[in-house]
Amino acid sequence: MDAEKMDENEWKYHGEGNKSLVVSHSQRCVVLRFLKFSPNRNKAPEEILRHLQNIVDFGKHVMKQFFGEKYVHYGEVVQLPLDFVKQLCLKIQSERPESRCDKDLDTLSGYAMCLPNLTRLQTYHFVEHRPILCVEIKPKCGFIPFSSHVSQEIKHKVCRYCMHQHLKVANGKWKRLSKYCPLDLFSGNKQRMHFALKSLLQEAQNNLKIFKNGELIYGCKDDQDSLSDWNELARHLKPFFFPANGMVSGPHCTRTIIKELIHVITMTLLSSTDACRAGNMKTVPISRGRSYCEASAFSKELVRNGKNKMESSGLPRGCLLYKTLQAQMLDMLDIEGLYPLYNRVEQCLEEFPEERSTSQIDGPYNEAFYEKLLDLSTEDDGTEAFAFTKVQQYRVAMTAKDCSIMISLSPCLQDECSAQRPVVLASKSRFTFSVSVLDLDLKPYESIPHQYKLDGKIVNYYLKNVQAKDDPVMSNLFKENEDCTLVLHKV
Repeated sequence: MDAEKMDENEWKYHGEGNKSLVVSHSQRCVVLRFLKFSPNRNKAPEEILRHLQNIVDFGKHVMKQFFGEKYVHYGEVVQLPLDFVKQLCLKIQSERPESRCDKDLDTLSGYAMCLPNLTRLQTYHFVEHRPILCVEIKPKCGFIPFSSHVSQEIKHKVCRYCMHQHLKVANGKWKRLSKYCPLDLFSGNKQRMHFALKSLLQEAQNNLKIFKNGELIYGCKDDQDSLSDWNELARHLKPFFFPANGMVSGPHCTRTIIKELIHVITMTLLSSTDACRAGNMKTVPISRGRSYCEASAFSKELVRNGKNKMESSGLPRGCLLYKTLQAQMLDMLDIEGLYPLYNRVEQCLEEFPEERSTSQIDGPYNEAFYEKLLDLSTEDDGTEAFAFTKVQQYRVAMTAKDCSIMISLSPCLQDECSAQRPVVLASKSRFTFSVSVLDLDLKPYESIPHQYKLDGKIVNYYLKNVQAKDDPVMSNLFKENEDCTLVLHKV
């Protein structure tokens, strides 16, 4: 990227989170990511550089080891002309949602991250001139806590996402409960996965977005009143799934197209496009845990139909969902078991401040940091070393619980298909595709007390306002337990 020749008019607002803002180039398949800060809290340029380099290094040396080379795009830090950054900030300010404008774009350091635009196909240049469909999914945590430190039995039965939904609706974050349950998506069972994806399409919240040629066409834009419009979505999708245009319009057409989309997403999520080399693989039986959530709408439907067995096919080991779940399961103690260890670390840092650097809490996130994560012991020996390791594992697990999966699809002709190009088939069309993972910033060490308090709020609200109103015999209808195994691959 030649920063000196960049024109701010070639860049457009792409979206933002709590701590960063992204712009995409109108011609090139790249995005720039800038940090954001609260007013009057700008950091020195060298701090910005170190922060961004930490993000790059964490993706390169840590998360790439869990997910694989092809799935992780860690980018690079670039230095930009300050005039360009300031003009760009002015240009996009009017496009930013009002709810995000409480923080300012970093216009003083000149540093940003340059990354590939994951709404575009990453793998094959021969299809760049064709339309590209991209589905972004934030799957959230895909397992029920199995830790013996859990104090409320409900946490062994109902997943965090489903419980949190009720608190979010009560607080006005969302107007309606979502029927989506992460355990259905991570089950590997196609029927459950279809139900989960349909639920996401019905109530996208901030867990699903769909892009067409890089433009957002479906999903929540910080507007809690935005309702799902499947007919409009189907209009966008029809040329992808039925290029001959041989279908009539109407509700039947819409349902058919949505069904095709769900099928294609499911097949790409179950695909293995990055072989995992088992060089230093460790397999550790953790505990016995269930593969379903009692609050899942799918589970409740089974109960209503007189069934009490939840099918779980399991995920192929090479697929991204499987790798995501393994990284998430580094949270072996749950926040309730982790929090006392956090307090032990805090006490150690108070007495020996130099340990913050030695333990790599603030980086560098290199191969040595990754190696420490491979200690899967759960027996507390009372040492600071054990506490530091579990705290770091928890931060990585929280990162994996909040990452996003990007599925980019482009129409593919039959004579272009080969063993080297992953292809997924629909009824009337075929797609070449790439699957990537993003939002892989390591979760802050300082956020652990907040997570502990939030966990208590979520569980207490659910117990008081939801479980008390449910049928008390619900929990007795599910009896099965299934082995849950953590597999770490060094690649």
